[in-house]
Amino acid sequence: MEKIIDETKQGNSLVIEAKKDNKRKLFIESYGCAMNFSDSEIVASILSEQGFNTTNILEEADLVLVNTCSIRDKAEQTVRKRLEKYNAVKRDINPKMKVGVLGCMAERLKEKFLDEEKIVDMVVGPDAYKDLPNLLAEVEAGNDAVNVILSKEETYGDVSPVRLNTNGINALVSITRGCDNMCTFCVVPFTRGRERSRDPQSILDEIQDLANKNYKEITLLGQNVDSYVWYGGGLKKDFKNATEMEKATATSFAQLLDMVATAQPQMRIRFSTSNPQDMTEDVFHVMAKHDNICNHIHLPVQSGSNRILKEMNRQHTTEEYLELIEKIRKILPNCTISQDMITGFPTETEQDHKDTLALMEKVRYVFGYMYKYSERPGTMAARKFKDDVPEEVKKRRLMEIVDVQRKHSAEITKSFIGKTTEVLIEKESKKNPDEWSGRNEQSIVVVFPKGNHKAGDFVKVKINGCTSATLIGEAVAI
Repeated sequence: MEKIIDETKQGNSLVIEAKKDNKRKLFIESYGCAMNFSDSEIVASILSEQGFNTTNILEEADLVLVNTCSIRDKAEQTVRKRLEKYNAVKRDINPKMKVGVLGCMAERLKEKFLDEEKIVDMVVGPDAYKDLPNLLAEVEAGNDAVNVILSKEETYGDVSPVRLNTNGINALVSITRGCDNMCTFCVVPFTRGRERSRDPQSILDEIQDLANKNYKEITLLGQNVDSYVWYGGGLKKDFKNATEMEKATATSFAQLLDMVATAQPQMRIRFSTSNPQDMTEDVFHVMAKHDNICNHIHLPVQSGSNRILKEMNRQHTTEEYLELIEKIRKILPNCTISQDMITGFPTETEQDHKDTLALMEKVRYVFGYMYKYSERPGTMAARKFKDDVPEEVKKRRLMEIVDVQRKHSAEITKSFIGKTTEVLIEKESKKNPDEWSGRNEQSIVVVFPKGNHKAGDFVKVKINGCTSATLIGEAVAI
């Protein structure tokens, strides 16, 4: 889920059911995108087999891991503060504690963490989690341990993730790893490697296991789900060299989506993140075919200016993007669309900014993830451009984008008043313990009185009111 940061989940310490024979304690925190949280579930599964139970008490942990993000400077600074905290606990309370960094930041800052700052014992890149038992042995022998080698094959399709801090209702299912897009602002291709897809059978098996455990909704997850292609294994970039038979029998994202929806008609299906250059019309037709695929597409645009899109190395123009939006509206008239937006990219002018606001007015997104540009070391933008938009200009432009988004979100939620919508109950409302909270198929949050319903129920809710981002209603039927 490239760049999509759920702020409510940042820094969660993740706890799973304990195995009685496991004697060691693992404290694991995750920062960044949904892919990082999904990876933490894989790590917990691997370490559970190595004798570790999870804990949310930092001071008692034998091993502390932080799964990191390099997308934004804020996430990176937060992780640094957490590493300072871990080391203070290690110094003052628990000297036997070992500290490790996982994920994107690990790959980028391995020398700094291990050799210069000496704040970690272990550095593990996103393709090296199966090597954790060997790395742990090195650490326990008194050595630093590092593996940040990026793989051309690893998809963790054979590791059954342990569901961490789950509500037992929604689950993430990774279908691709890595990214080939080389957007100039993004570190993902360098920290997660080239793009490769999972065997569709392993995906179907994982989802069947979730269905057996009574999960009600899954999200197919990847940095770029639309470019999913399975032709027997290998990198996406090498698909052009596949045999004619491999090409003829390959599985595309639209085909995978159809297979999953057909196999699990009682389960809700979402997917993220999509990329405009790879999104194809057949995906929309599959969505229209299956009632259990949610009517919501997250389609990052990043900017409404063709000049800036070119500087970002985005492989689409605003015209091509709007053509896609038009197809979605035609094939899926009830579908909502959400966005990623970066403001203040190097050389962005006031006209470029106005072009972005104009595009937002044309598309009318249901919600969005909107950020000021922050230079990420190692990216092409950092090497090629001076970060020349003043901070106060970035802040002002961001607020103008946010204001437009709030206006559109409010208008879209208001349009549901008087209508009935199906909601999957996910949890108790934060603001009112007598109300349930869940999302409808357009990915809008809905709250309503609990009544006799329970978490995991699909409920028809009549909408009587709304805030700018939440629908308020009453249950009329299961």
